[in-house]
Amino acid sequence: MHFARRALLFCATALLAATTQAQDKPVTLKLSSWVPMQHPLNPALQAWADDIKKESGGTISATLFPSEQLGKAFDHYDMARDGIADAAYVNPGYQPGRFPIFAAASLPFQASNAKGGSAAVDAWYRAYAAKEMKDVQFCFAFAHDPGSFHSRKKVVLPTEIKGMKVRPATSTIGQMITLLGGTNVQSSAPEARDMIERGVADAITFPWGSLGLFGIDKVVTYHIDVPLYVTPFVWVLNKDKYNSLSAAQKKVIDSHCTTEWAEKIASPWADFEAAGKGKIAALPGHEMTTLTAEQLDAWRKAVAPVNEQWAKDVQKAGVDPKQVLDGLHQSLVKYKSAL
Repeated sequence: MHFARRALLFCATALLAATTQAQDKPVTLKLSSWVPMQHPLNPALQAWADDIKKESGGTISATLFPSEQLGKAFDHYDMARDGIADAAYVNPGYQPGRFPIFAAASLPFQASNAKGGSAAVDAWYRAYAAKEMKDVQFCFAFAHDPGSFHSRKKVVLPTEIKGMKVRPATSTIGQMITLLGGTNVQSSAPEARDMIERGVADAITFPWGSLGLFGIDKVVTYHIDVPLYVTPFVWVLNKDKYNSLSAAQKKVIDSHCTTEWAEKIASPWADFEAAGKGKIAALPGHEMTTLTAEQLDAWRKAVAPVNEQWAKDVQKAGVDPKQVLDGLHQSLVKYKSAL
């Protein structure tokens, strides 16, 4: 009898859930990604959307628009805010000074890998996202595998950047270039090859696999083999669209905006970037430099003032920089991704 009651209760609960989903209005989300169609991030975002469709009983479907179809890479945060996209892939570092807390994750020489690193960045930033990115519904944060310095002339020491024109990955890396006597040339990743080809830039900070994907391996031939930085990103939703969902639909979205999903999204891309290093090393005419302990120490010392500048920016935002950075480091250690 007890078993029969439990079976009856289970059937009733399943029926109620199915009925609730049947009553939910169908929703189609516009997802915007600015990387090209063949980039490994896009299938991961599609898998995220497919799982949401399944878990929502088909009431939430999505269309992914890659390759800047809905707008330029620089504009993706505002596109999510304004409803041009319902969910958007954002590089907050494209907008200097706008997200000073999040910029902690792009400081040099911190993360060793993107899988645990993405989980670490996401878990850490959840304490700050609602305030710093209040115009949007934060879903998760993640990072690409460590990138390095790639140039048209050989560079080994930080002093050799003086006088060079460099396309930085983020505004934080841009501060590093300025500090070392270089000039920043701003461009999104899809525009970077053209900038170097035309001589507008001499060098770039970029992850390894993407050098080939964006054709940058055709215009730079010298590389430093060092985990110089990671670029942290966010996946954010339009608030009005999120708020228009039913309670059941919100629950499905919330279950896909987690630290676990941050690592899932980042993992295929991490593998792609890591494999890129070997491909670049095997290309004829390319030279890869492994730094000695003394050279690495020179880099670390040279870029230390970037942290100081970052701390001042965070203080201006009314937040304790030590608390922010300590929290990030603890999270990187926890997820086995600290340098």
